[in-house]
Amino acid sequence: MPDPVRALWCSPLAVVAHGTEDDPVFFYGNRLALRCFEMAFDAFVAMPSRLSAEPMLREERERLLERVRDEGWIGDYSGVRIAASGRRFRIDGAIVWNLVDEQGRHRGQAAAFAAEPPAGATGCG
Repeated sequence: MPDPVRALWCSPLAVVAHGTEDDPVFFYGNRLALRCFEMAFDAFVAMPSRLSAEPMLREERERLLERVRDEGWIGDYSGVRIAASGRRFRIDGAIVWNLVDEQGRHRGQAAAFAAEPPAGATGCG
């Protein structure tokens, strides 16, 4: 049987998730997401997710997250994100959804999107 943890880590889609704090912090980024954001896992999971967007686009991002909270998920998000180096990268057609526990309580939000990793980022390990 395939290992679901490894499958998520090695997904051909970038996958990220943040919690429900007042200023939500990422708690997961898979291999491709970390390469896109040019960050180590420990640094990524300490970053408020709002910092992944440029300051002038944060209101747009917040409207998106409110829409997801209301609708449960969306499959049409596009936007620009910022890597640790300052490099901007575009995501198109992202799927964003609410994370809920077994009792139906809201625990955060996650997103998956196709992305081209920076040059030199290859393989899964």
